[in-house]
Formats: sequence, C-alpha cells, structure tokens
Amino acid sequence: MDNKKRLFLLDAYALIFRGYYAFIKNPRINSKGLDTSAILGFMNSLLDVIKKEQPDHLAVAFDNGGSKDRLELFPEYKANRDATPEAIKIAVPYIKEILKAMHIPIIEVSGFEADDLIGTISKQAEKEDFKVYMVTPDKDYAQLVSENIFMYKPARMGNGVEIWGIDEVKEKFEVEEPIQVIDFLGMMGDSVDNIPGLPGVGEKTAKKFLKEYGSMENLLDNTHQLKGKMKENIENNKEKGILSKKLATIMLDCPVTFDANQFVLEQPDIEKSEALFVELEFRRMKEQFDKIFSVNQTSIKTPETVTSNAKNATLDDQFSLFGEVENTTNSDSPYFANLSTTNHVYQLCDSKMSIRLLVQSLLQQTSVCFDTETTGLDALNAELVGIAFSYEKGTAFYVPFSDNKEETQELLESFKAFFESEQIEKIGQNLKYDIKVLKQYNIEVKGPLFDTMIAHYLINPDMRHNMDILSETYLRYTPQPIEDLIGKKGKNQKSMKDISPELVKEYAGEDADITFQLKQNFEPQLQATNTIELFQNIEVPLVPVLADMESEGIRLDIDFLASLSGALNQDIKQLEKAIYEEAGEEFNLASPKQLGDILFDKLKIGGSKPKKTKTGQYATGEEILSDLAPKHQIVQDILDWRQLIKLQNTYVDALPKQVDPKTKRVHTEYMQAVAATGRLSSNNPNLQNIPIRTERGRSVRKAFVARDENYVIMAADYSQIELRIIAALSEEPNMIESFKNGEDIHRSTAARVFNVPLEEVTKEQRSHAKTVNFGIIYGVSAFGLSNQTNLSRSESKELIDTYYATYPKLKDYIAKQIDFAREHGYVQTILGRRRYLKDINSHNAVVKGAAERNAVNAPIQGSAADIIKIAMINIHKKLISEKWQSKLLLQVHDELVFDAHKEELENLKTMVKQEMENAFTLTVPLIVDLGVGQNWLEAH
Repeated sequence: MDNKKRLFLLDAYALIFRGYYAFIKNPRINSKGLDTSAILGFMNSLLDVIKKEQPDHLAVAFDNGGSKDRLELFPEYKANRDATPEAIKIAVPYIKEILKAMHIPIIEVSGFEADDLIGTISKQAEKEDFKVYMVTPDKDYAQLVSENIFMYKPARMGNGVEIWGIDEVKEKFEVEEPIQVIDFLGMMGDSVDNIPGLPGVGEKTAKKFLKEYGSMENLLDNTHQLKGKMKENIENNKEKGILSKKLATIMLDCPVTFDANQFVLEQPDIEKSEALFVELEFRRMKEQFDKIFSVNQTSIKTPETVTSNAKNATLDDQFSLFGEVENTTNSDSPYFANLSTTNHVYQLCDSKMSIRLLVQSLLQQTSVCFDTETTGLDALNAELVGIAFSYEKGTAFYVPFSDNKEETQELLESFKAFFESEQIEKIGQNLKYDIKVLKQYNIEVKGPLFDTMIAHYLINPDMRHNMDILSETYLRYTPQPIEDLIGKKGKNQKSMKDISPELVKEYAGEDADITFQLKQNFEPQLQATNTIELFQNIEVPLVPVLADMESEGIRLDIDFLASLSGALNQDIKQLEKAIYEEAGEEFNLASPKQLGDILFDKLKIGGSKPKKTKTGQYATGEEILSDLAPKHQIVQDILDWRQLIKLQNTYVDALPKQVDPKTKRVHTEYMQAVAATGRLSSNNPNLQNIPIRTERGRSVRKAFVARDENYVIMAADYSQIELRIIAALSEEPNMIESFKNGEDIHRSTAARVFNVPLEEVTKEQRSHAKTVNFGIIYGVSAFGLSNQTNLSRSESKELIDTYYATYPKLKDYIAKQIDFAREHGYVQTILGRRRYLKDINSHNAVVKGAAERNAVNAPIQGSAADIIKIAMINIHKKLISEKWQSKLLLQVHDELVFDAHKEELENLKTMVKQEMENAFTLTVPLIVDLGVGQNWLEAH
C-alpha cells in the first residue's frame, strides 16, 4: 500500500473560468442581482475534491498581475485575451473570503502565474515524498507530470474525474516523456495566451515533428531536412519557436516555499463559512458543506496541529508559500496572538508620584524602548499626546500629556535625564520620527540607539519593515490597529488627543512592548548576518543626522517658481501648437487613446503593426515613443511636452505647497530603509528625481536658496565615485593608474579603447567611452549601447569587447561577483551590507540576468552609499561639537548641500573636503568637487 501523503493544488482562475462558462447559458443570479456562477462553479470543484479525495494537504493558487517574466520576454503575451468578465472580477474576493474561512491556504505572488507557483511547489513537495495532484483543466500542466505528480481534471458535463499520470500524458500528446509537452506547446503556439508558435504547425504536425526530432531545438537544427513552404516558414521563424517554447515553459523557481504544516487541510471555521454561503444564497452548497465536514471531521487536522509548528518558525521561514512574509499575515488566523489573548500589564502613569517612580526606574535600566503618541504624522508640527516606555516583555508604562504645551514641556523636563543619558540605550521603531518630535520640545535623545526598523532592513532588506509586519512575522502577534481608536481615514477620523488615556495606554503600551521584544529578536540576527557593525557604526549614527537635516529644511524661492511656472506654460503652449499643426487637428494630448489614433491610424507612424495594450488601444508609453522620436518630430515634441507637464506638476507647482508655514522652509524626509542597495531615498519632496538633463529641469534647483544674506549654498559632490569604487574592487591597474594620475577617466578610457593618444581623443570618442564606463556597472549589452549611442550593434559589441580587453581585471571581477552570488545567495559592499539575490540561480534567463546585473551593481552602489553616510556622520559630528553656524541640509545621490555661513565658508570647504575624501580609504583617491552660489544650481 502507498503511504505517501497527498497534496492537492488547485489552479484558481482555471477553475473559476471553467465554472463561469459552465453556467454561461443559464447564469446563477441571486436575489441581490449578483451573478454567482463563477463562485458556484469553483466551489463545486473544491468541495468535490475534498469529498472524493479527503486530501491530507491542500492549497489554492491565484494569478497576481500576470507573468512579469513572460511579459518582459514577450510584451504581447496574452495581449489578445478578452477583458475578464465582470462576474469573475466580483467572484474572486468572495472565493478568497470563503477559502480564508475554510482555513485553506491561498498561494499568490505578484508577477507570477498560478501554473508557475503550482509547478514550483509540486516539485518541492515531490522531493519531500508527497504525491501531488494539480487540479486544473489546463493541458499545459502535463509538462510537470512525473512518477509522483499528476494532473487532476475535475468532473464536468457528465464526464468523471480524469487523472493523468506519465502514461496518460504520453498517450494524449504522443510523446516519449511529459517534458516534451513544452516542445509540443511551443511548436503549436497558443492563441489564447498569444504564444506565436511556428507558422503552419498545428497539433498533428507538432506530434509528427516530436516523433522525428524529439525537441524544438533538434527540429530547428535540422530544417535542411524539411521541404517547401514548411521549411521556409520554420527557417524564417526560428527565434519565434525558441521564444514560444520559453513562454510555454512552466517556471519551477518562483519565490514560494512548500511547508507541509501550512498546507494541512484543517477543520474550517464553520460559522464564517456558513455565513458566506447564506449571504451568497448557496443553500444546497451549505448542506453539502455541513455533510462533508461533519462526516469527515476525524480525518481533518485541527488548527492546533499547525499552530504548534508555527510557533517554532525561525528566520528560515521568512519566504513562505505566499512569497514574501508580509503577505502571509492574517489577523483571523489562530497562529497570531493579540491584546485580548495575551497576558500583559500596561500601566497609566498620570500622577506626580507614579511619574517620579517611573523616572527613577527608567534611570536604573540599561535599555528602554520608548514610543511617542502624537496628533499626526508630520513630526515637525504634531503635538505630543503621550509616551509609552517598556523594558520588560509584557510590561509597559504610558504617560499622557496635557493639551497645554507649557504643561507638556514642564512634564517632559522630568524625563530629560533619561532621554539625555549617554549610558541608557533607547529602543524604537523608526526612531527618527520620535527624535524629531522631542526636538520640538527641546529634548535631545542621546546615548546608544536601537531602531528595529533599520535593524530589520539590514537583516532582510527586500521585505517591508513596518511594525505590524515584523510583529506578525517574528512574534506571531497581531498589534491593535490604530483605526480601533481613531477610526478610518477621512474627515470623521479622530485625533489621538480625543481618545481616553486609558484606551491609548493599551495601544501605546503594546507598541513599546512589541518593539522591545523585536529588539531582542533582531540583535542576534544582526550578529548572524554579520551586519551588526554596519548597524552600530553607520545606520544608527545616521539617524540623528537625518533628523537634524529634516528639521533644518531648506529655504525656497517661491517667487522664482511662480515665474518658472509661467515660462513653462508658454513652452507647453508652443509645443501644443506645433503638435496640433503636425497632426492636422487638435486633440486631447493627455488621452493615450486619442494620441494613439492620431499617431498610428492617421499619421501611420510606427510601421504596419503598432503595439496595442490589453484593452485594444494603441500603446503610447515613453519606451515606444522614444524609439520613434528620432525619425518623427511630432513624437519628439510629444515627449518634450510630457516632460514639461511632469516638471510643472511634480515640482514647479507642487514645491510651494510643501513649504512649512511655521518655518517657511521645505523639509524633505529621508527614507533609510527603502532601497536595498543602501542608498537613501527622499520624499515630500523627492529631491532624488529632479531632472537635471534639460535646462528647464536644472532650473528647478535655482529655487533652493541660501537661508539669508549671511549665508550661501555650498554643494560638495563626489567625482565619479562609482567608477573609483569599481576600479578599487576589481584591482584593475589601468583604471587605478588613470585615477591616481588625476586623468579624465572617460578621456583616458577612450584613448586606450580607440588606441589614440590622450590629446587626440575626440568629443564623440569620449562620449562613447563614458557610456560604456557607466554602462558596465549596469551590465550594458551591445543592444543597449547601440540604443544609447549612434553606434551599430556590431560596433557596440566590438567596443565592449575592446573595453574588456583594455580592462581585463574588470571582467574577472564581474565574473567573480556572479560566482560569489551563486554560491552564497548574496553580494556585499565594502562595509558588509548585503544584497540578497534569490534569483541568481534561476532557470529563467531573464530573471537570472537581472540578478547577475544586481550582483555587480549592488556592491558598487551600496559601497558609494556607505561612504557618503560615513562622511555625513563625521561632518555632522564636527558641525555640532565645534558649534558651527553652517548646517548640512540635503543629500542627493553623491552630493551634500550646505547652508554655509559666509564667515565660515573657507574653513567649511576645507573641513567638508577633508571629511568626504577621507571617509574611507581605497586604492584610488576619492575626489570631491565644491561649488558655491546663492542657490543650489549655482553651487552645483
């Protein structure tokens, strides 16, 4: 007898569409007018499987956003599919609710299709000695069939269930082994998925070719044996054949992990499930459901079986069946504890005696978590409502503050000794916010810091880092939503100061308690991932630097922006006039449909088959228009028009609205835990994306001006830091020599690559060398280089080959980086910052190629980020300790911007240059360019 456990994996959409079309002539409409055909059809299949097969393990896979990889490979993939019927769109949320109520896991990862998720999990489960049944009517799954993986085609229209094993697949497709189904599908193509296939090859011909040649590749290698039109068709479409096979191949390396405990078929939540059946008016289904789960109760695992395993989850469980962990959280799940199910003691400290005792206790601790409660998210204008403290699991203290700012200030003075203690470690989640809030009350946060958000960013940079996600992932605990206190977003949402301190105590105390527990969890993980020094020496010391920069802000010349907006309006109108004249009529330029009709129907731009979107209208995205722009003035004008509109809306008209009414300055916020490379990103406004390649774009920087007549703006910019880092990391002697000699690296590269004396390098040669120099970091190809220059693809290939011959160690370094990533699953910067590359060993060439480019690029970008952070910390330390009047205001890419007091300017130049150039020692010198002006544009 076969004792293997059985796993059933259902392809949700395949079964939903099948169910919907089964009722197409007689749709099931309930009394509320809801078309329930798709829900009913899917649920019939699901309950039929459970009833007949009584599986040990079961899960349902959903598509989410289509296949990102296939669309990158072939943008027309599935492009000719009809729009999804409304009844199916309505059905999916209901089905997911039913599955949740039934405690059936949903497998869903953005950018991946269900067949890829099922394929990946099937192969993993097979290795763990499971028999896997893929429940789907989709023939494509036949390629996955093996000794222990089967296709399970549910009963339909009077036909019973069909189970396809190896023999059945071989018979149906007339192949020697199931893997050849991929070749079969690739040769035939698929009109539903818009897979082109080989012209003139249908089912019979594909089977004939497989008998003779065995595979697509073998067929294409032997086209000389074919005759007539067939030979011509296939020889002219070899690339199409290979592409079709790739598109038909089910991926087996999706970011999902089979965990048997999570797939156990549990006893459902009867009450919730039945309530949904009642709402949908599925009376018979409710009866069938009751019958199945009362008769078979003994054969179904209880939630406790799974919970006991879930409590022992470790860091290794981060990537689960749902992809990233944040998608697995489910507040209804029995795995997660909460306030009502957890023993805790959160105390309200609202008397002089309790506050005095709390302060005494805090001053005796070595490590305390604190969390401010405020009236809003803007730290510079939010009022303090209270502060929660925790220094022991399950225990917290909450101190409420008065509406009166003077009283709050007086009460805060009681805690000044704690906050300014250099000995007591302060723990928090996104401490920068709390530091900025307290700064408004003249309270400085000193001593060692531990920010759980930043700690997790270093441990797992690709995951989200908000407290709810971290709590559910690492503590199996669901924190109380803030909406429970203040209501949902909108005009009726309350402020925290409107809520009773007794209620806020529970919410705030929980936040501090959970954050304190997360710290205990993350500290050993920082050690395990060798990122503790990066955390302690760079990321944490940077927090108060960024807090000061954000609090300081920068002055904005609003009058200049108003005049710039007027000038932009004139430019925009001129472009519109030119576009309408070229088009021969006026139309709505902002309408992609109208624009597409003008360009591709009326003007016949873009060849005989312009690309269309899924909705059938012409595609007019930037990528498509950029290819056409060099040949058609109207297209270039449209791109210029779009750029000016974006510039006006995003910056010129938006920046004045972001000026703080209190400080009259604009205060950007720096995100320290977003970019996986380690670079900072900014928001409100985003200063990283101000366009600088056009005159109008550059002029936006003119609006950022010095504090007053006693100050000027000073900009300090690392010169070609990424190229210097790659030269040092690769130990490429020719590059190192050029940098040490102070040569123009692009001119010197051009001289070497084009084999001409340095003084004879032309402007065009230098430009090509510059494109390659920076392109190598991003894995530029001959195709990419030819698009960026006026070189042909063959000339581009020759230039890249010559470049690598000129810098041979650079090519070795790139190969070593990729090899290291393949072996370890990550790469790291000069200071140990890790970039995890889970796709580095993917069988999907597109996915793997992107990971390989990141393996080279991430250590370079990340090392540059690390170096400028060190410089910022050291400069800030000097500005504070030496009481400079000058201030560090902005960090954008490799540049720092200062409000420089005129009396300090020369000394500031010396100090900043010294600190930036000596932030880290490489085998090549770091060089900093300095500029000064009344505004940022002049200084840059």
